[in-house]
Amino acid sequence: MIDWDDVRYFLAAARGGSVRAAAGRLRVNHATVLRRIAQLEDRLGTQMFEKLPSGYRLTAAGEEVLELAEQMEASSNQLETRVFGRDQSVRGLLRVTLPPLLATHLLMPDLADFARMHPDIEMEIVSTGDVVNLTNREADVAIRIVSDRKTLPLNLHGLKGPELFAGVYMSRDRLAAWRAGAPDPIRPIVIGVQGVPDWANEGEVRATGVSFRTPDAEAQIAAARQGIGMTRLPCFVGDADRLLARVPGIDLKAHATLWLLTQGEARKTKRVRLFTEFISRRLAAYAQLLAGLSIPRD
Repeated sequence: MIDWDDVRYFLAAARGGSVRAAAGRLRVNHATVLRRIAQLEDRLGTQMFEKLPSGYRLTAAGEEVLELAEQMEASSNQLETRVFGRDQSVRGLLRVTLPPLLATHLLMPDLADFARMHPDIEMEIVSTGDVVNLTNREADVAIRIVSDRKTLPLNLHGLKGPELFAGVYMSRDRLAAWRAGAPDPIRPIVIGVQGVPDWANEGEVRATGVSFRTPDAEAQIAAARQGIGMTRLPCFVGDADRLLARVPGIDLKAHATLWLLTQGEARKTKRVRLFTEFISRRLAAYAQLLAGLSIPRD
């Protein structure tokens, strides 16, 4: 009989393209992944991967196994979510995924309030910018920043939240020095942008070149606080930071919309319903802050 756990390890390696990627996804060491795949190959009597310098590639037999393994996974997920959907107990695990900035700069006090209100619910917060798969039960609830509604998966139930606006910010001290006539040039701090972004020349403070480039949002904010340059931030981050000020002359722009997403039978459970109702009310209360309508401190 085939062990479903062996199939899970095979799927992770096939999708990740390497043993290392599969081990990271499953939170095990690479030896465990190799052992599980070897067990499945022994059971099926065939080799499913070809090892290349660039990673692992499926053999012809592996391609056939992949198709059947995905069908097994879909059936397993369907069975699990149907049983999970009948669970009306408040006690149990609740996995919530959301972007790091929302977790650390906005919603952590609310998540803590919910945890105190429902001590029997074990909360797991998956703070990541990656899209976590709700269908595979990697999370029960997702709070996502969505720029285009058409990109939302059709199989998810969506509750629309407030719009999210962004502005351009710089160190309050650096802005004061610029207003006093400091000659130092102001340059933008960017994340994943090549060249000078459009917003760098929209305001009264003109920027040239790029002074600082980082893939990390918290490093970007820290750099702006240090006066390295100006950067584009969600208003709920920039307006709440006492070391930052909006760059004058730049209009706020709608960045995206917040969506609260759940999937299938899972959204019918009592703890999921309690959380979505609670957090949707809290998000609605933050609508002005998210839209940048709180009064900037000049």
